[in-house]
Amino acid sequence: MAEKKRGRPATGQTPNRTVRVPDEVWDEAKRKADEEGTNVTDVVNDCLRRYIAKKKR
Repeated sequence: MAEKKRGRPATGQTPNRTVRVPDEVWDEAKRKADEEGTNVTDVVNDCLRRYIAKKKR
C-alpha cells in the first residue's frame, strides 16, 4: 500500500503570493470582478501581464 502524503493538499497550479492592498481597493475590485463574473486573482494576473507587456515595448 502507498504511503499517505503528509501536509496540506495542493490548492492550485500556481503558488500563492502575498501583497498589501487597502481594504477599500480590494472590496471594490472584488465587487466589480463579481459583477463581471470573474475573480480578483484573474484581474490581478491580467493587470500584471499587461504591465509586463507594456514594459517590454
